[in-house]
Amino acid sequence: MQISASKLNKSFANAAHGLVYIFKTQANARIELLITLLVITAGFLLKINSIEWLVIILFIALVLALEGINTSLEILSDKLHPAQDDQIRDVKDVAAGAVLVAAILAAFAGIVIFVPRLINLF
Repeated sequence: MQISASKLNKSFANAAHGLVYIFKTQANARIELLITLLVITAGFLLKINSIEWLVIILFIALVLALEGINTSLEILSDKLHPAQDDQIRDVKDVAAGAVLVAAILAAFAGIVIFVPRLINLF
């Protein structure tokens, strides 16, 4: 199966549009992006090693990807069933819970990686 350059470009453009949409419309995604920038800056300043970078990058990707999935489910749910519905609410809550679990685990990883380095500064 061969993919043309124009189809590939269109796919990347669509993905970029999705990212822009998330960061324009979702307050939590903007907070996660700010935290990402702070964590990356801290990683450079505190000279974390390559394994620690890998952990940080994987958690950033996990949280942001889950935020995208969560946002997609919310948009689709609202479109398909605009009225209040207990099952739709549960779908949204489960997706939001997945983001929360990833964010909490990312925070724990950040504590494990950064706190010892910060303690050593003082």
